[in-house]
Amino acid sequence: MSGRRSRSAATDRLLRYGPALAAAGVLGGRYALETLRHRREDGHGYRLRGEVLDVGSPGFLRAAEALTAAPISAGNDLELLINGDAIFPAFLATIANAQKTINLLTYVYWQGEIAERVAACLAERARAGVQVNVLLDAFGTAKMERRLLRQLADAGASVAIFRPLRPYALGRTNNRTHRKILVADGAVGMIGGVGIATEWTGDAQDPQHWRDTHVKVRGPIVRGLQGAFAENWLEATGDVLVGPDHLPALEPADGAGNMQLVRSSAGVGDTNAEALFFLAVACAQQSLDLTSAYFTPRPAFVEALVEAARRGVAVRVLVPGRYTDKESVRQAGRAVYRTLLDAGVRIFEYEQTMLHAKTLTVDGRWSTIGSVNFDNRSFQLNDEATLCVQSESLADQLTRQFEKDLSVSREILGSSWNRRGIIDRARERAAVLLRREL
Repeated sequence: MSGRRSRSAATDRLLRYGPALAAAGVLGGRYALETLRHRREDGHGYRLRGEVLDVGSPGFLRAAEALTAAPISAGNDLELLINGDAIFPAFLATIANAQKTINLLTYVYWQGEIAERVAACLAERARAGVQVNVLLDAFGTAKMERRLLRQLADAGASVAIFRPLRPYALGRTNNRTHRKILVADGAVGMIGGVGIATEWTGDAQDPQHWRDTHVKVRGPIVRGLQGAFAENWLEATGDVLVGPDHLPALEPADGAGNMQLVRSSAGVGDTNAEALFFLAVACAQQSLDLTSAYFTPRPAFVEALVEAARRGVAVRVLVPGRYTDKESVRQAGRAVYRTLLDAGVRIFEYEQTMLHAKTLTVDGRWSTIGSVNFDNRSFQLNDEATLCVQSESLADQLTRQFEKDLSVSREILGSSWNRRGIIDRARERAAVLLRREL
């Protein structure tokens, strides 16, 4: 009798606590995987073994190719586009001129006249018989008008949502596609930081119109953009996009320097984005200009910037100021200002509007433009894509734009930074605790 009571009590305890224990096991396992993913969070950073490479040399490109598997592409044409007044006319023209296929991937598709115009242009091409594929991140496009999705579907476009919330896939909820890619006929591509919303229209003239950078490219490099789209499209739909309408033979263009399209995805260990940005920072010998909408570097990258400044590189960092759309990210980034300033890094906060651009220019010879921010979300959590260009001409254009941006920015000086209040310091310390997820 006592044995039956004992077994019954044990069974009751199992039924009572079993689900909680199982849930704890699942969460513990997930945490262990996350720990592997962020194994360098509190440890040592990276180091460059071997000679420092000239970013303008073939050797640097080969190193970037080996680390990221992004092939070197020659014979491409590039147009640099600054802010919505330049970006959206080129964006709409690229869609309108497509004859066979349009592949659009974006993290942000919100509201406003430009959202209506892009949808209308895509729908018109779909009705004309162009194969239109639109891939939207479930989180980034949550504010999009649902009627625009119906408009696209009614016109014959294929619309897919990337990683919608599923009870059985909560582990991937935090991993988004942050890529912004447009490819027309497999021959013309656009990439950068711009989202499809009113905020990106205009010319950064006021706080309601954001500052951003995008590029339009032609030539063999477009196949890399198509690959970045196709990778996310395959996951969302199961469709493998092949054939000359998506992947035509691409003749070399006029030539705007050697290029690489680097794509990066979350996984255990270091991502392509991390490897690429560390390599670029570690090889800088003269100058490094970084523009980042969200700047919350983990210790390894703070260390890399500090080491660059200490070896004589003129390091300048441009980030959003008071008009940031994510104040918690700004505060977390500010927590590392003191360390950077002490090493000689110059830090500027953009004062005119929200700064959403993501660019890096090194030694006036190599640059990258894309969706990658200098934060853990871009380096470890999101799918990203960035265009790398070995070109003095493009680097000069980006440097001139950087100087223009500095003219409406406030430099953070060590003397004044030391005098900030206790409340500001407390906010920074609190925000940095969340840096892993920002």
